[in-house]
Order: sequence, then structure tokens, then C-alpha cells
Amino acid sequence: MTQPEVFPAEDMVGAPDGFQRLWTPHRMAYVASHRGPVRSCPFCEAPELDQEETLVVTRGETCYVVLNLYPYNSGHVLVCPYRHVAYYTDLNMEEVTEMAHLTRQAMTTLEAVYRATGFNIGMNQGVAGGAGIVEHVHQHVVPRWNGDANFFPIIAQTKALSQLLPQTRDALAQQWGQQ
Repeated sequence: MTQPEVFPAEDMVGAPDGFQRLWTPHRMAYVASHRGPVRSCPFCEAPELDQEETLVVTRGETCYVVLNLYPYNSGHVLVCPYRHVAYYTDLNMEEVTEMAHLTRQAMTTLEAVYRATGFNIGMNQGVAGGAGIVEHVHQHVVPRWNGDANFFPIIAQTKALSQLLPQTRDALAQQWGQQ
């Protein structure tokens, strides 16, 4: 049996450039799941299937809210238009308006259900912008709390999420629109 070739770590990091690197190998499960040709768009399929099965929280006229399958925190939702468009600039004014309205509702719902004290809200557009699903625009709404970021994911390669996705979906769906 031949021994695998061993490479010194200092030979694997590239040319020194003054930047420190934060390696997050736990995200490879997400990246690897999107290799190869995309057969269908999960954001186009989700609203047509069972709401609980696909983790859809609520539906609007032009957009809907769904849980992120790879959340950064419990309660991490995505606001998506039904229409299959890649960029925010491709949305019509009705979609832009409803996306903004659903984002606000997501914030008030997450405050009520999880007592979130802050939020990260944003979109990654295009491959260069870091979009995981490039073909279908979506906005992230991530609830945050003081002290919620720690080194547990880095040193233990584990992300601590306090609730299973179906339970999160049920809690948010039940509270949605109650504020």
C-alpha cells in the first residue's frame, strides 16, 4: 500500500499577502450540494409544494418567506419572489414593495418569537457576490443576539442551533402577522 503524499501546511496557503484566513470547512456541505448542473430551482419549487414540508413560513401575492436550509442562526429566513429572476434590479415594483414588507414582517415576527435584538439583512447577487443560488434572487433575514457569535463553529466544527427547522417554521408561521 502506498502512503499518501504529504504537503507541508505552509506550502498550501498561497503567497503571503498580509491577510489572515478564517477557514470554515463546515460550509462545504452547502457548496458541494450545488455542484453540477442545477436540475430545478428550489425557490421556484418550494411555493408549489406542501408549506410545512418545504419550510415555507408565509406566502404573499408576489413573494414568500421560507427558512434557510443552512441557517447561520435559528430563525434565518429568506424572502423570495415567486418569479424566477436573478437580480434585484430584475424585480418589478410590486415585488420590490412586497419583499420590503415581508422583510419588515420577518423582523417583527423574529423579535416576538425569539426576542432577536439585532438583524443581518442582505442579498448576495451573482457568483462574484457570493450567491448560493445565483439564478433566483432572495433576501436573507438573520436574527442576532448579543453574544451569539462565538468560536464554537471554528474549533468544534459545529454550529449550535437551538431548534429544529420544522419547529422553527411552525413557531414563525403561527406568530406571522400577529404583531
